[in-house]
Amino acid sequence: AGPGSYTVGTMSERFDCHYCRDPLQGKKYVQKEGRHCCVKCFEKFCANTCTECKKPIGADSKELHFKNRYWHDNCFRCFKCYTSLVNEPFMLRENNKVWCSNCTAAEDAPRCKGCFKPIIAGDQNVEYKKMVWHKDCFTCSQCRQVIGSGSFFPKGDEFYCVSCHEHKFAKTCAKCKNPITSGGLTYQEKPWHSECFICSNCKKPLGGKRFTAVEDDFYCVECYKECVAKKCAGCKNPITAGFGRGTSVVNYEDESWHDYCFKCTKCARGLANKRFVCHNGKIYCAECPKRL
Repeated sequence: AGPGSYTVGTMSERFDCHYCRDPLQGKKYVQKEGRHCCVKCFEKFCANTCTECKKPIGADSKELHFKNRYWHDNCFRCFKCYTSLVNEPFMLRENNKVWCSNCTAAEDAPRCKGCFKPIIAGDQNVEYKKMVWHKDCFTCSQCRQVIGSGSFFPKGDEFYCVSCHEHKFAKTCAKCKNPITSGGLTYQEKPWHSECFICSNCKKPLGGKRFTAVEDDFYCVECYKECVAKKCAGCKNPITAGFGRGTSVVNYEDESWHDYCFKCTKCARGLANKRFVCHNGKIYCAECPKRL
């Protein structure tokens, strides 16, 4: 808008300046609120002060005003990008600064946590716990590849793609040494894939089943009895400590017995932890060989 509150012209009548009393006839003058004054006194006593440059807006200058604030027309520019706002939409913001609509939208837009630039309407973005990124700025903290809208794992202030999370944080299987991403089991404080914790003989999974360990191998009950366990010299059945009765074993020379099978051939007296005699490959108590 223009001045509106005063008029400028050349005096044709006999008037003196209201302030300095110099004659105005034939000179340029300003009339404001019924008073006539010279241009110099107008700028000194009457002119509005530009909100931007803080200088008087003289009678020869174009003036713009908004909400009791005044600007030179060439001072009425966007605070951010300096584009002239004469006849353009604008916003009056803090400290009486005027902004164009584009800069206002960018300033009020949320900031990308990756590049710290505004995310404006139409930009593809990723949101997580009140934080927001441009889609291409949401990257893996390890490999720096764009995660975008893909799956990810948060760790504190960092974010990892599935592959990097597996290699950096997932437990490693004690057998195959690959990451355990889900499920699995623990034996002797070591993690295993369920499909890696299997019987060394029949290859069936042992998770949730009874088994026994022999050095670095594991066996289900059936395979241990069949392939690993020693056979009792008395009953000829496997000696399976931990699977049933056979928790105690008697060993003599190269043979083994269940403790309840180690008995006198003649009188059937139990000989575990007792004196015995071996005669012709058979076991006797201390008394029975005398009766033979």
